[in-house]
Amino acid sequence: MDNRKNELLDEVAAYYAEKLAKHGDTPRGVDWNGEESQTIRFAQLCKVIRPKSSDFSLNDLGCGYGALFNFLSDKYPQCSYLGVDVSAEMIMAAQLRNAASPNARFITSSEPDIISDYGVASGIFNVRLGRTNADWHEYIQGTLDQLDRTSRLGFSFNCLTSYSDEDKKQSYLYYADPCQLFDLCKRRYSRQVALLHDYGLYEFTILITKE
Repeated sequence: MDNRKNELLDEVAAYYAEKLAKHGDTPRGVDWNGEESQTIRFAQLCKVIRPKSSDFSLNDLGCGYGALFNFLSDKYPQCSYLGVDVSAEMIMAAQLRNAASPNARFITSSEPDIISDYGVASGIFNVRLGRTNADWHEYIQGTLDQLDRTSRLGFSFNCLTSYSDEDKKQSYLYYADPCQLFDLCKRRYSRQVALLHDYGLYEFTILITKE
């Protein structure tokens, strides 16, 4: 899978670099419709964060231009943040955007270089391009294993939902079965798993809390 995964990640990096070049460091630059849906998405993902203080660390896998850090810093100003992305262009944009933020660090990679309290992955399981369902599911499971290894207290991720309207589905996108991934997470990572599928977008979010 290693060679196939590297090829897959190269394809994804090129796809998002093109979006960034076209739309800049905006939600459309990371292939989202707009800022409102992006904020809704971040709010769901961050429900995995449980501390009463803002002194925690978080890895953002597929960080794009670092918009999640901006969302987090308003609520948790002491949060220590690592942004990870396979697109060098995205990381450059994130570094420029957050140059004055000492709590944020960004690296071009497919995985975090540290273990943090929490891990988040937003949108990285959506754009499969020409990959088969089997290849993409293997990629998702491997990435979730990685999130589990690099998160002490819990992690969260989102996917486009297989319950999307058939006439709105796009062939280059991956629509995951929420029940299948809930079962995988429940059996593989923790007994404390939540499936959020009630926030008005054609997607779902899964929260895994470590025991």
